Amino acid sequence: MAAVRSAKAGQQRRERGGSERGTAASSRAPLSPGRNPPPDLLSEVSEPQLFSGFSDLTLMAFLAVAAVLPYLNTLPNYFVSDDEMQVLHNPYIRNFHYLGKIFTTPVSAYFPGTPNYYRPLMNVGYLLCYQVFGSRPLGYHLANVLMHAAVVCVVFLLTLSMFRDRDWALATTALFAIHPIHSEVVAWIAASPDLELSLFYVLTFWFFLAGPRSERKFSHLAQLAMAGSFVLTLLSKEQAVTLPVLASVYEHYYRDDREETRITQKVQRYAGLWLLTVAYLLFRVRVLGKLGSGFTTHILSGYQTFLSALTLLGQHLWKLLWPVDMRAFCPFHAPTRFLDLRVLGGLAALAVCSVLFVFLWRRARPLSFALLWLLALLGPVLNARWMPNAAFEERYLYLPSLGFCWLLGWGFLWLRARACARSVAWSRALAAAFGILAALCSLRIVTRNRDWEDSTTLYANTLAACPDAYYVRRDLGAIYYERGDLESAEREWREAFKTEPRYSLTASSLGLVCLRKENYSQALEFFKKALELDPGNPEAHLNLGMTYMDMHSPQLAEPELQAAVSLKPLYSNARNALGMLYVGEGRTAEAEEQFRRSVEIDPNLTAYGNLGLIHWRRGEAKLAEQEWRQALKLAPNDSSLLNNLGLACGKQERYPEAVSFFRKAIELQPNDPNPHSNLGIAYEKSGQHGPAETEFLAALSLSPQKFETRNRLGRLYLEGGRLEEAEAQFHLSLQTQANEAGYSGLGEVYLRRGDRAAAERAFQSAASLDPQNSQVHFRLGALYQGEGRRAEALKEYQAGLKSDPDNRDALAAVGKLSPHARAN
Repeated sequence: MAAVRSAKAGQQRRERGGSERGTAASSRAPLSPGRNPPPDLLSEVSEPQLFSGFSDLTLMAFLAVAAVLPYLNTLPNYFVSDDEMQVLHNPYIRNFHYLGKIFTTPVSAYFPGTPNYYRPLMNVGYLLCYQVFGSRPLGYHLANVLMHAAVVCVVFLLTLSMFRDRDWALATTALFAIHPIHSEVVAWIAASPDLELSLFYVLTFWFFLAGPRSERKFSHLAQLAMAGSFVLTLLSKEQAVTLPVLASVYEHYYRDDREETRITQKVQRYAGLWLLTVAYLLFRVRVLGKLGSGFTTHILSGYQTFLSALTLLGQHLWKLLWPVDMRAFCPFHAPTRFLDLRVLGGLAALAVCSVLFVFLWRRARPLSFALLWLLALLGPVLNARWMPNAAFEERYLYLPSLGFCWLLGWGFLWLRARACARSVAWSRALAAAFGILAALCSLRIVTRNRDWEDSTTLYANTLAACPDAYYVRRDLGAIYYERGDLESAEREWREAFKTEPRYSLTASSLGLVCLRKENYSQALEFFKKALELDPGNPEAHLNLGMTYMDMHSPQLAEPELQAAVSLKPLYSNARNALGMLYVGEGRTAEAEEQFRRSVEIDPNLTAYGNLGLIHWRRGEAKLAEQEWRQALKLAPNDSSLLNNLGLACGKQERYPEAVSFFRKAIELQPNDPNPHSNLGIAYEKSGQHGPAETEFLAALSLSPQKFETRNRLGRLYLEGGRLEEAEAQFHLSLQTQANEAGYSGLGEVYLRRGDRAAAERAFQSAASLDPQNSQVHFRLGALYQGEGRRAEALKEYQAGLKSDPDNRDALAAVGKLSPHARAN
């Protein structure tokens, strides 16, 4: 803004500890000859400087602390609303693999149906946070709070540079730091683009003002700093394109040296901003294919768009003045007639702004730029055609509110000058009033932050104020569904569907309830309805495919799951579902490919677990272990994973590790018989028969029908010579289910007792149940050979060799029993 006095005069005033405020004479418009200039409002504010004993750096630190304190209660908050999509389900931020895509695709390209916004800095910020904090929300909230403090510090520098007035900078920045309208931006992780935009926008303008004066040489370093900061602004949010406009207007109508600066020098100061803007727009057209968001919620005529702009202007300005009734995600209902009270309110607000601008242009030109700042940055969000359902959002006011704070800061100084002119009591009363206002603003921020504690709180409070927010009601239903509260979920979704029956996601959600209730016909109806409303809805395709899978119709499920993957290639849930379908059909190579792609997108439990099972079934215990260990990192207390890892270690004869995994699984799920049984096997194979017996008995006490465990226990008793107990276990096993191992065990018991006939019958029963069991055939062969039944023995040995052709004992026996051997 205009310098209000010479550098020499300013230095003299600083040495006296006085104010750096001046007359802003050079900023007044030219006057006609013979006319007296109107009084300059800026010159009426000339009280001594506040906090003159503190340096600018100290004041900035104080302001940063004041900005942080009201937001400390956001740190325990969880991820809410869009945070889940942008952080928890964002494959771009898991590692640096997708860094190229971050800069060459829309901000949510991984999620179909979202606007074509280009905000790569948002994903870069999340990427860096994810490397440090993972999925812990504290780190992301802390980043937002610290960015707000950084914006506050840069606002102080810019205001000081524009107005050359320390008091004005201090008052403005203090108001900006604690204005309650900013609570949505700071408390909501998904609003980080507004913080990033504001930080680099204000910083760029500060670099622009810090450029060389008319009498100095052109500074390439200053231009480079400005250009670098502006590139980051462009990468933050689309409103960045307004900056060259404001810079050009400021250069020609507000900069204090404009009268003595040549036009070429003026253009040189801001030309880089325009060139970068043109390059940015060309890049968007070439890489993203369009300039617009490609996202239209409101289908409005030109006249309705005009009326909506007036309405939104009035709502935004009122919210700046009275930030009390704050809410999120309320639908915007476009006006249809000029006499709508909302339109008239917006028209009145525009009239007041126009009159105020003319007044300030004549009496305090630097202040008039504050109105330009406010309206220029609000302009892009006044077109309801471009905006989502909630066309009015509090976060849109974060950066524009700086213009309002400039006006309010100067107003405070003007009142202070009047109060000091009256008496000390008046001055103290004004200071007390400002303190009360600051306390109320901070209190409103603290209470507003509670709305963002979690999604349930946010949605419930939003619906209390805006019952027709159907998309919020749908999201609230999703929370109930995830908790297993189907009744509440269905209630919310049916109400949302009643409010807006054209919302595809609600129809798809209602289908999920029907699917959970196994009402497949109605589920299919809802999913197909969702696809009629939005054929590009990947969730509806996924859910339809899952329904067909539950109906045992894989031929119908596969095209739907493939459509979900095609529409949303980075959708790990869809890839997992397709992989599970392939597993069920025995297409393990295709299944493995889908699970591999899934973990590349988002390291997840389902994919790692299934990859481990694929390797296990192939007999690749070591590879299975590797996959399950990756899964265990994501779910360290998953007892089934611990059990699987115990099996993998046991397969590799690493029994102490296997025992450790099984024990931990039992600690987590003491009533699960499988870890007990597997622990018993590990003990048995490591020669610890006592602990093995204990675990087998524990497994059987939990599940007496586990015949496999009874067979294991029977074998243990058999090896210990406890024939009666072994026989009892084998009989119990066979009572549960006829099985080869039970008959085989009984055969061994009978052999040891010398009852060869009973043993023969038992082995024959085992062989009939499992003709491929070579050991049973070999046992029968040995039994027949011992009785001199050579032909029958030879037949059994040969049957066994079909499954185990390299068995040396059987080969030797065949050699002795063959007719050729007898002839010799």
